[in-house]
Amino acid sequence: MDGLVMAGQLILALSIIVVLHEFGHFLAARAFGIKVEKFFLFFDAWGVKLFKFKKGDTEYGIGWLPLGGYVKISGMIDESMDKEALKLPPKDYEFRSKPAWQRLIVMLGGVIMNFILGIILLAFVTVHYEQEYLPLDAVDNGIYAYELAQEVGFKTGDKIIAVNGKKVNRFNDVLSQSNLMGAKVTVIRDGKELDVTIPDNFYKNFTKKSKPLFISAENFQFDIDSVIRGSNAEKGGLRKGDKVIKIDDIPIQSFGDFRNIVFNNKGNTLNMSVLRQSDTLSLAVAVDSTGIIGVSTNTPPYKYKEYSVADGLKYGWSDGVSIITANIKGFGKIFSGKEKATESLQGPIGIATIYGSIWNWHRFWFLTAMISLILGFTNLLPIPALDGGHVIFLTYEAVTRRTLSDKFMERAQMVGMVILISLMVFVIGNDIWKHILN
Repeated sequence: MDGLVMAGQLILALSIIVVLHEFGHFLAARAFGIKVEKFFLFFDAWGVKLFKFKKGDTEYGIGWLPLGGYVKISGMIDESMDKEALKLPPKDYEFRSKPAWQRLIVMLGGVIMNFILGIILLAFVTVHYEQEYLPLDAVDNGIYAYELAQEVGFKTGDKIIAVNGKKVNRFNDVLSQSNLMGAKVTVIRDGKELDVTIPDNFYKNFTKKSKPLFISAENFQFDIDSVIRGSNAEKGGLRKGDKVIKIDDIPIQSFGDFRNIVFNNKGNTLNMSVLRQSDTLSLAVAVDSTGIIGVSTNTPPYKYKEYSVADGLKYGWSDGVSIITANIKGFGKIFSGKEKATESLQGPIGIATIYGSIWNWHRFWFLTAMISLILGFTNLLPIPALDGGHVIFLTYEAVTRRTLSDKFMERAQMVGMVILISLMVFVIGNDIWKHILN
C-alpha cells in the first residue's frame, strides 16, 4: 500500500507537470499558426494508446508508457523522426517554415510553463498552508547555534542581518538549499558586524546527519505547555507549566539548549531538574530513538507576519530562484567532479520515496513545484533531444542567419535520444541499486 501511495503521488505530479509543459509548446505553436498533430500524456510507443480523441487538426490522448509526454508539431524534427514528411516541400503551417525567432519561442514555451507552474504552486503553498512567517528582525534574541552551525563560525546570540550582502526578510530564507551550498552570512555579535562563511561543501555534512540541527530561532526561555499522553515525558513525571532548569547538571537557558541535549541523547535517560511552582524536582525522562520525549512548549515570543497574496507571489518567485540556483550549483559540482552522480541524481523511485507513503497535500504541492522547476531547468540543458538543444541550434540560426540542414538535425536528434535513454537507464538503475543497499 505504501508503494501505491508513493507511485500515485509521483504519477499525478508528473502528469500535471508534463501536460502543462506540453501545453506551453502547444500554445506557442498555435499562436504562430503552426499545426499541432498530436498532444499526448505519456508515450504511445508502437502506436498503443489508452485513450484518444480528435478535435480540429489535433489528436489528443494518453499513451501507455509513463515516461513523459509530447506534442507532435508539424514540420519539426523530434523524437518521432518522421523523415517522410520532411521530404516534402515545407507548408506555411509547418514549424520549419517559420522564422527562427518564432520557432525559438515555441521551443521555450514548455520550460516557461514549468517555471510559471512552479512559482504559482510555491505561492499557493506559502499563502494557503504556511500562512505566516517569522520576520528575521523579530528574532531579537539572536539565533541558537547548534553544533553544525558552530563548526562554520556561528555563535548563539548572533543576529543575522544579511546573506550574500542582501537583506533577508524571512528567517527561513537563511536556511534555503542554495545557501547551504555556500553563502556569506553577515551577523551582529557583541555589537560588531562580521561575516560567517558557509562553505560550498557544507551541505554534505548537513545531509549526513539524521534530521540535522543547524541554526534556529529557539534562543528563548520556555515552559512545558503540554505533555503527550502516554509519552516518555508523561511517564517521567513532566507536567504542563514545568520549567526545565538543568539536564544532567547542565544549565538550560533556552529552548535550544533543551532541544539540543534531548536530540543528542537518543535512547538514553536524562536526569532533569524541574521547577514546578515553588518546588524543584528531579525527574528521570527517557528519550526515544528519534530524539523526542513528547512535550510541546509555550509559543515563541516572536511576532509572526501573515502572508498576503502579493507576498505569496513575491516569495514564490524568490523560493523558485533559490531552488533553481541550488540545482545549477549541484549540476556544476557533478560536471566538475566534486560530486558523484550516483549520490546526487534521483530517478523516479527516489522521487517517489521523497513524496512518502502518506498523502500530505502541503508536501505534495511543494515537491511538485520543486520538480516542475527542476525539470524546466534540466530541459534547458544543451542536449539535442531536449528543448535546450533546439534552443542552441535556433539561436545559432538566428544569429548567423544560416539554416542547419535536416540531415544534421536528424543526426543531432538521434545522438540526443541516445544520451537521454542512457541517462534514464542510469538513474533508474541507480535508484534500484540504492534501494537494494538500503
